[in-house]
Amino acid sequence: MAQKSVIPPTPQVSAPSPAPSEGQESYFAPISGSGTKDNTSFAEDRARARSRSPKSLITSTAQPVSQPKPPPSLPSPPNGTPNGHLSPSSAVSSTSSYWRTISRSPSPLGLIPIHRSFRSFIHRHEIPRKALHLSIGFFTLNLYSRGISTQSIHPWLLGALIPIASTDYLRHTFPAFNRFYIRVLGALMRESEVEGWNGVIWYLLGAWTVLRFLPKDVGVMSVLLLSWCDTAASTVGRLYGRYTPRIRKGKSLAGSAAAMGVGILTAGLFWGWAVPRYGFDEAFMFHGVLRVPGMMKEMLGWNGDAGTLGGWAALGVVSLWSGIVASASEVVDIFGWDDNLTIPVLSGIGLWGFFKVFC
Repeated sequence: MAQKSVIPPTPQVSAPSPAPSEGQESYFAPISGSGTKDNTSFAEDRARARSRSPKSLITSTAQPVSQPKPPPSLPSPPNGTPNGHLSPSSAVSSTSSYWRTISRSPSPLGLIPIHRSFRSFIHRHEIPRKALHLSIGFFTLNLYSRGISTQSIHPWLLGALIPIASTDYLRHTFPAFNRFYIRVLGALMRESEVEGWNGVIWYLLGAWTVLRFLPKDVGVMSVLLLSWCDTAASTVGRLYGRYTPRIRKGKSLAGSAAAMGVGILTAGLFWGWAVPRYGFDEAFMFHGVLRVPGMMKEMLGWNGDAGTLGGWAALGVVSLWSGIVASASEVVDIFGWDDNLTIPVLSGIGLWGFFKVFC
């Protein structure tokens, strides 16, 4: 029988074990192809995937970005140590106004102490000031109804103007007296009058001017327009001025329209009721009749009584013109003068010029 050949077993090859003399630090395991990337390469791949920047720009030796150091904190003073930030004395200097000793508030509301206690009644709506303003008109109408001549009134106005103006000068000279003055009469003042001249001075000056230099009816009517039209313009302008166009700073269409409406009613009341009731005066400029000037009549080709108005028609024209004059004098600004002076003077000039032409 033929003898079968025996196939030798396949030899097994194993990695050599480290020699006992070699330490664990010098032994390296076999490295495969997938193990060529270390942890640093893995972190680089993730950073490159997020930023989409080339891998060549990322190196394993990049230094971390240093954060800016916060500024060193200043040592805090012990509690109770003054730093001058909220001290009233810090607001007072040789060049600052004295009123900062009264209040630290930068708002005009802090200028007059009583305004802080009655913000709506005094500061916002100025009820005491407006009541005084309105009362002058009724007082003037009462004097007219009693037949008192304007020539006997204006000396009293001048006599009141001199001491009031002198007192105002003294309060601006002596701060202590000014503080006392503001505490007593602050309800009738505005914040602008704390360091400026009191509005009563301009009121008396305007009334004295028109009653001294203008005819009786024009002078009385100018004071009435100042008393009632200015108050109406201020009240309506503060309430509804934000809803209408602004004519100039501090003047709105609502306030001007109110001044014009009250001016029309005031002229109708004076020339339509008070004058017929208490009688005309020879010094009056308007006697109920308006006439177109002769030169204008010739240009228009009118003859006879053409161009003559009387009765209610003349009163309507005069009332309308009075409203226009009152509204215009309330809006116009002349060198920043107080409107208590400009309203009666400009209204008086406007009425005087109108009557000079058509009466």
